[in-house]
Amino acid sequence: MIRSLDGKSPKIHPGAFVSEAAYLVGQIEVGEGSSIWPGTVIRADMGKITIGRNTCIQDNSVIHGDADVLIGDGVVIGHRVMCHAKVVGDRSLIGNGAVVNDGVEIGPDSLVASGAMLIERMQVPSKSMVVGVPGRVRGEIQERHTDLIRQTSEHYVEKAALYRREGNLQSEHPGVHGIGY
Repeated sequence: MIRSLDGKSPKIHPGAFVSEAAYLVGQIEVGEGSSIWPGTVIRADMGKITIGRNTCIQDNSVIHGDADVLIGDGVVIGHRVMCHAKVVGDRSLIGNGAVVNDGVEIGPDSLVASGAMLIERMQVPSKSMVVGVPGRVRGEIQERHTDLIRQTSEHYVEKAALYRREGNLQSEHPGVHGIGY
């Protein structure tokens, strides 16, 4: 379901896929090649949420923030992620079931392990691997991690195109406005 709030509506690039079983409300921009999967909630009632190109937000994740949120290009947000981050840098991955609390800034090319919990306003430097509860930087990601992130992003771009070809229902929602890049 795609909804307007206070005169602000999601803007979804025509080359993006948004599942009809996702819930998007408020001032949201979804970039080209990105995908929003079933059960996902993206609630922009406290600030604008910008999702870059070729980013996937997988099933049952929640994106919200107490201010503006920026999720970069080529980002992978796994299944059942609770993301209140302020910034998720380009080409980063947040693993299944992770919790990213308010104001967190994740630098580009970083990996947050499945099940990790990042405390409020944590600063994650570029190319970091974060694991644990509470999450701690355990070192730099390796080439195999950057390959995994790139391959997963590319796979979801292809999967989103397949779903669009089969009938993306987003155009049936009157509150949706296409954006171009």
